[in-house]
Amino acid sequence: MKALAAALAGLLVLLQYPLWFGKGGWLKVRDLDRQVAEQQAVNARLKTRNDALDAEVRDLKEGHAAIEERARLELGMIKQDEVFYQVVPAAAPARR
Repeated sequence: MKALAAALAGLLVLLQYPLWFGKGGWLKVRDLDRQVAEQQAVNARLKTRNDALDAEVRDLKEGHAAIEERARLELGMIKQDEVFYQVVPAAAPARR
């Protein structure tokens, strides 16, 4: 009877091994699920960035206000017959 129980236990272990450690085992599936979740998070961040860039491109193609704003802020351009004033803040006194 002990031999039969040992044989059945051994058979059970042999059947369980692929379930836990095999090619499609629980450990591999859990690891792949984790990798999929990480990739989905990366994809979500990239989609948000791409949507923002797409909106900016559409705005630059369709609206002149965006082009004018960019020219003013990034290139320091002004319109014709416009007066440019630059306000320089006073320097803080040096501490001794």
